[in-house]
Amino acid sequence: MNNSNVRNLIRFIGIIFFISFLFSLSFTFVVNREQSKAVDFAKGDYTLEQYYLDSIANEPVYTPWLFFGQKSWTFSECQDSELKLGLDLQGGMNVTLEISMRDILVALSDNSQDPVFNKALQLASAKEKESQLDYLELFETAFEELNTGKTSRLSSPRIFGNKDLRDKIPSDASDAEVMNIVRVEAEGAVDRAFTVLRARIDKFGVAQPSIQKAERTGRIIVELPGVKDVVRVKKLLQSAAVLEFWETHDNSEVFAFMQNVNISLNEKTSQEKNDTDDLSDLKPNDDLGDLVDDLGVNGSDTLNTVSNVLFDVLSPNIAVDPNTNALQIIPGPVVGSSLIKDTSKVNSYLNDADVLALIPNELRNAKFLWEAKPFDENNERLRLIAIKSNREDKAKLSGDVIVDANQDIDQFGNPQISMRMNRSGSRLWQKITRENIGNSVAVVLDDYVYSFPVVNAEISGGSSVISGNFTLDEAQDLANILKAGKLPAPARIIQSEIVGPSLGAEAISSGYKSFLIALGFVLLYMIFYYMHAGMASNAALIINMFFIFGALSGLGGVLTLPGIAGIVLTIGMAVDANVLIYERIREEIAQGKGLTLAIRDGYQQAYSSIIDANITTLLTGVVLFYFGSGPIKGFATTLIIGILTSLFCAIFITRLIFESRINSKRKITFSNFITRGAFKNLNIAFIPNRKRYYFLSSIIIVVGVFSLFTKGLNQGVDFQGGRTYVVRFDQPVVTNDLRSVLGDVFVTENNLNMFPEVKTFGDVNQVKITTNYLINDLDADDLVEAKLNTGLSSFNDGNYEIMSSQLVGPTIADDIKKSAVWSILFSLILIFIYILIRFKKWQYSLGAVLAVFHDVMILLSIFSLFYGVLPFSLEIDQAFIAAVLTVIGYSLNDTVVVFDRIREYVAVKVGDSSDVINRALNSTLSRTINTSLTTFFVLLVIFLFGGEIIRGFMFAIMTGVIVGTYSSLFIASPIMYDTTK
Repeated sequence: MNNSNVRNLIRFIGIIFFISFLFSLSFTFVVNREQSKAVDFAKGDYTLEQYYLDSIANEPVYTPWLFFGQKSWTFSECQDSELKLGLDLQGGMNVTLEISMRDILVALSDNSQDPVFNKALQLASAKEKESQLDYLELFETAFEELNTGKTSRLSSPRIFGNKDLRDKIPSDASDAEVMNIVRVEAEGAVDRAFTVLRARIDKFGVAQPSIQKAERTGRIIVELPGVKDVVRVKKLLQSAAVLEFWETHDNSEVFAFMQNVNISLNEKTSQEKNDTDDLSDLKPNDDLGDLVDDLGVNGSDTLNTVSNVLFDVLSPNIAVDPNTNALQIIPGPVVGSSLIKDTSKVNSYLNDADVLALIPNELRNAKFLWEAKPFDENNERLRLIAIKSNREDKAKLSGDVIVDANQDIDQFGNPQISMRMNRSGSRLWQKITRENIGNSVAVVLDDYVYSFPVVNAEISGGSSVISGNFTLDEAQDLANILKAGKLPAPARIIQSEIVGPSLGAEAISSGYKSFLIALGFVLLYMIFYYMHAGMASNAALIINMFFIFGALSGLGGVLTLPGIAGIVLTIGMAVDANVLIYERIREEIAQGKGLTLAIRDGYQQAYSSIIDANITTLLTGVVLFYFGSGPIKGFATTLIIGILTSLFCAIFITRLIFESRINSKRKITFSNFITRGAFKNLNIAFIPNRKRYYFLSSIIIVVGVFSLFTKGLNQGVDFQGGRTYVVRFDQPVVTNDLRSVLGDVFVTENNLNMFPEVKTFGDVNQVKITTNYLINDLDADDLVEAKLNTGLSSFNDGNYEIMSSQLVGPTIADDIKKSAVWSILFSLILIFIYILIRFKKWQYSLGAVLAVFHDVMILLSIFSLFYGVLPFSLEIDQAFIAAVLTVIGYSLNDTVVVFDRIREYVAVKVGDSSDVINRALNSTLSRTINTSLTTFFVLLVIFLFGGEIIRGFMFAIMTGVIVGTYSSLFIASPIMYDTTK
């Protein structure tokens, strides 16, 4: 760096970085300032605080001096540009939605009844659980497999060559050509779903939402920080928003059919049970009064004086005139009501094959839909509405005609939704209302009836309302959904993670505490060991931290708790570059060179090792970023940014500081009287005793493999699917007692008790509950949580808080498992190739890869041997895979530095190769021990103070640092030596 132009260029780049990153972080400072003002204004009232922030959302709050007062940012724009916190730091919800490709194919085929087509759908759905191929590929293969006689063609009008696709699919197109067209249509449907969901989320009012599309899977990943009403969000995301307007049948047209159904089911049940009761007196045309006497009907109550299979669970919509005592069929489309828990039973009765045979011609196309919300005071009963359908089962008017929808208030002060239709919709609506004056028209959304108003007059102009028992939030959400449009197919939540705000606040506290303690330790250690040089590295380290946060903010990254761990790990690894340089400078000084020359040569000698070591770690970070998701991707992001900024700061910032001190003739020291000769006289027989180390490692691995085959690993929900909840009680918890309580509420339809796994998670009053109860029904989230709350409420004193929850469906768990394996294999292949290119000998690559394999096997062995023994979680989840990849990166960092020194010694030293390599290994001990100790203690700080959530994650990396340091000296180099011989 003798060239002053180069020095000036580096200074210029440093200044540009500093200004850019300061500008990026300034938005975070502005947002925090305005939020503090809101807190002061609200004085503890959360609603008032949100009102204050909403009021300044579009107001200019920041005019940076950098733009000379010519550019201002609103509060909302500042929020978009601030450093974002992940869900684990502020609470919120992360969900992975899957747009059902099966349902899209059914829709594109216009509900085809072709037997081969429907069997292919079933076969593809079955194979999807075990395959990495996408659903369309599986369907195409299944159709070809089943269509052996070529009796069906995908281009047939009975499948995809229908009226909707006939312009795109030629009648003579091959199945492969049709599937290419169908793929385009299906991907377009997913794109539309993505657009619809984004519009819904934007209208929901969540600050800094994130929505991403996973290619070729039909999956959409949504992250909503800070949301509190989880049930409302799930409903918003999963509602298909298929709005339809249906004509209705009157109860008087349907009641006779319901009588016949009840009688038929009674007779069927009687035969099945060999009941001797004579039900022959009940005839379809019996007087209604006799039937009421038998049923004991009074209003909506049903008394079981006789066996009435249907009417025991569906109270018919009939009443007794109080004056004449005569029975009346209540007019309107309501045919009866049921308890919510009995609705599925009513549905099964009405879909019974024998019942369907009883449908009269005038009701041949009738269907029955439930109301969306309970109508009674206890919120227990739903009404069943008779819908007048048609052969195609398509409504005359659908939500496609809606151009605007808004939440409104009716004349009685109740929330409603006002809608406006386009021109064609207005004409249809006018025709429907003209033909149904005096009758009800049902407003149906996603097969639930929201209202069924009586048409009093023809309605022109295309305006209408949906009324119902809405809350303000429900009315607003429904208006937003209708305005955004319908989903092309249902969206199912296949993975979710919910973090409560209190857990997020604790994570912030523990994360920052561990960060500050770790940073303080490193700063003090570097000053102790390297004196003035340590101060220079500390200055570079602080600048590096500023650069990392600035880059993270500027790039729109998200800071997560694993991300903080990544930054703290970067602190430890950033020290490595400085240690490499300083050790080289100390060697040059020991050879009698002057300070200026020693610094110059020391930097030049260290460049190769620094670059090689950081590139191998960088490759691991890139693989982790590509294969990871959520918090793991956050960890990879900070690791990648940290490596790049660390290189710049360690190589250039410290060099500028040294040259400045030399030019001003100030003293620079690289050691003190304690550290000056540290690790210099060691002579460990790495190569001569290599077989002993092989034997030691083999014993550990053999024991570990035995444990893996017998005891196995503690797989988390990420790898086997399930639901997990972190729950905190006011009192200490006996886990076996809680397990028994929950087993009594998690009961299957076959009356099997599903006992969950309950473990202490951190403090004795906090547990982690994992269950597979109803895991194959991903729509049962609310039911499972209700059962959980029932059990928790009866345990101890009933005071508890669900801190976080996570759902992973079986399909996505399989994907995560396969992705984890591929990420590790891909990382090893990349590193093998890089080392082969750099060292030009396959023996180096083999030694490095086998050492890494050794490290991974020992790490797996320890997690198998000690889970259930150590007092913290040793689950195998996505975070563990991130830890494995980090260990791979660290181990290779160490190994490459050692190999670089071996290569240098072999090139210039004479003598027996065993002796040369052994001396090379001993010469790296000062750097290896310093870096490893610093990194280990940094990790230990996070392990102790970073919180229970990442304790297992940090334990894995700590173990990896120890094993990786050992393998770089005792395994990788000996293997390289033996294969070279």
